[in-house]
Amino acid sequence: MKQVVVIGLGNPLMSDEGIGVRVVQALEAEGVHSRADFVDAGTSGMNALHAMAGRAKAILVDCAKMRAEPGTLRRFGPDQVVSRKELPGFSLHEGDLLNTIELSRRIGECPAEVVIFGIEPARVEMGESLSPALASRLGEYVEAVKAEI
Repeated sequence: MKQVVVIGLGNPLMSDEGIGVRVVQALEAEGVHSRADFVDAGTSGMNALHAMAGRAKAILVDCAKMRAEPGTLRRFGPDQVVSRKELPGFSLHEGDLLNTIELSRRIGECPAEVVIFGIEPARVEMGESLSPALASRLGEYVEAVKAEI
C-alpha cells in the first residue's frame, strides 16, 4: 500500500457526475502507479473510507456544484467545503464526502492530509459520456492531480 491514494468518486452512468472516476481511469492508463494507488470508489462513501485508511495523504476527485463555469476545477481542504447534500439516511452506496472524512477522523484512520478536487458539472443526467466542457479538460484535471501527488 502506497502512502498516497487518489480516489475517484461519482457515477459514470450520470454524465459529468462520473468525472472523478474518469480522472482515476485516465491516471491508471498513464501508469503512474509508482507514486500512488488509484481507487474508483464510485458512489460509496464506505469504499472511500476504506481506501483512505492508513494513508499519509488522500486526494479525492468529485463532481461539485460550486456555482462556477462548467468544467471549473477547484482544490479544497475538507475544512473549506460546505456540503448541502441531504441524505435520507445511512447508506453504503451513497454518502456525503464530508461525513465520510469525519467518520474516518473519528475512527482514527484519516490521513494527515486530505485534498479535494471539485469539478463543476455541465450536466448530471443519464448518459455514459462526459459533456464537451469536461471532456475537453480531462487532461488538465489529470495534470492537476499528478502535480498534487
